[in-house]
Amino acid sequence: MATAAAKKSSARERLLDAANELFYSEGVQTVGIDRVIEQAGVAKASLYNTFGSKEGLITAYLDRRDARIRERITRVLTRFRTPREQLLGVFDAQGEMFTDPRYNGCPFVRATAEVPADSRISRAADQYRTWVRGLFTELAAQSGYADPGELARRLHLLYDGAQQAARMDHDPSAATTARAAAAVLLDAAPLAA
Repeated sequence: MATAAAKKSSARERLLDAANELFYSEGVQTVGIDRVIEQAGVAKASLYNTFGSKEGLITAYLDRRDARIRERITRVLTRFRTPREQLLGVFDAQGEMFTDPRYNGCPFVRATAEVPADSRISRAADQYRTWVRGLFTELAAQSGYADPGELARRLHLLYDGAQQAARMDHDPSAATTARAAAAVLLDAAPLAA
């Protein structure tokens, strides 16, 4: 017989799996809680006991997406030896996402499109974006660039633009184009003295 903790964990995972599928494919605002509950096969009380609200579920969904994207990028970066190669490798990791037939754009952009800037959902998206910018900054500093923060800002713009192009233009090669533009930026950026 399953323990109470295992049942709760199972309901949590089923809710997150259902939310991931429905929210990512259809949007967090258009999918009602009842659809998530029905797809997860749990009682409504399970959702509220576990996440407190729809906003809590959306935040947990985004946190899970964040963790998976970080894991993918980190895994891909192990293929590269130098920080400069890793800077470009971020776009390779992004390209893996774009070739997935279920790719439907940046889940953080989609989730925050219609929520207040001070919501938990926006804070979850900000946390992800801060990590991406921090990764670019750290790798740029390790590569010896004179202004790693500014270079990271430019690379982050390319990263964001590639996501939008892949989604809006149905162009999985957007990451390759962004990578090529990033290489030009890296070649032109001054190194620290």
